[in-house]
Order: sequence, then C-alpha cells, then structure tokens
Amino acid sequence: MKRLLGYFFQGLLYIAPLGITIAVLYTSFVFLDGLFQPFLTQYLGINVPGLSLIMVFLLVAFLGFIGQTIIARPIKRLVNHLINKAPLVKVIYSSLRDLLSAFVGKERKFNQPVLVKVNPVSELEKLGFLTQEDVSNLGVEGKKVAVYFPHSYNFSGELFIVPAEYVKKIDGSPADVMKFIVSGGVANYEIDKNQK
Repeated sequence: MKRLLGYFFQGLLYIAPLGITIAVLYTSFVFLDGLFQPFLTQYLGINVPGLSLIMVFLLVAFLGFIGQTIIARPIKRLVNHLINKAPLVKVIYSSLRDLLSAFVGKERKFNQPVLVKVNPVSELEKLGFLTQEDVSNLGVEGKKVAVYFPHSYNFSGELFIVPAEYVKKIDGSPADVMKFIVSGGVANYEIDKNQK
C-alpha cells in the first residue's frame, strides 16, 4: 500500500504542472471572453468565442509598440547621453552592454564554436568561440583570429589571439557548446568526430 501511495504522488508530480497550466489558461480565457464578449456583441454585433482574447492580445501588443517607440526610445537616449558624459561609467557600461549583446542581442558574436590547439607539443585543445576572423587592426603579424574562452562554473572568460591554423570550427549549436564549457564538461554534448 505504501508503494502504491508513493506511485500515486509521483504521478501527481508529473501531471500537476500540466494540469495547473491548462486550468490557468482556461480560466483566463473564460474570464477575458466573459469580460469583453458583451461589449463586442453590443457594439459590433458579433458573437465569436475567443475573439475578445485576440483583441486583448492585439491591444497589449499595440501598447507595447507605443511604449517601445514613443516612451522607451527617448528615455534610452537620455540615459545614453548621461552615461557618455561620465568617462569611467561609459567604459564599464559599454563593455557590459557589448558583452550581453554578444550573448543575446541581435548581433550575437558567440555563434561560432571552435576547438583551438593551445599546445602543439602535447596536442592540448580548448573549446571557445570565434569572435573576430581578422585582427589586423591590432597590429598583430600573420593570420590570427580572436577566440573567447569561457571559464567553467563561472560567467567569465579570457580572450586569446591565436594563429588561424590552430583553430578548427565546430559544426554544432553554440548554446550546447557554451553549456558544455560552463558545466566543466559535465553536460552531455557530442561533437562530430568526422570534422576536418
């Protein structure tokens, strides 16, 4: 009986989150539909179940658009203007902004995982992300590239300038490779061994 009760609670743990999610969505749908349907019926003369939910979604999306274009942009400009006036704050802020946009922004930089030979004698290799394929603007000699190496169990890393021939691109998901590195190799990720 004890084992059967244990299985029951285990099953409850599996279905409870799904059941609660469905119940919340259904209750929200019924509430919003009941709230706006009389208005739609009275003024527009239509009675379509769920139409009020679509109208609420469009209204919220419109408010988001207005907020982003009319409200957020001027505030963002003002904040950037104030930050540019303070030199030390500007350096820290712009560095953090660029780092975060490299991970989640529109111009993501950490999208090309690579395997870098860091010691040709011992065949030691390290996983990283190619961030620049041309670093000649730094005044370095030869064909070198910039590779970012995240640290394991930490949200930090180091940038190395390495000879391009030591770098081998990995055909894999950048998110999976980052997870593999940050987890110290504990996360399950398989790199294709047939790569050139």
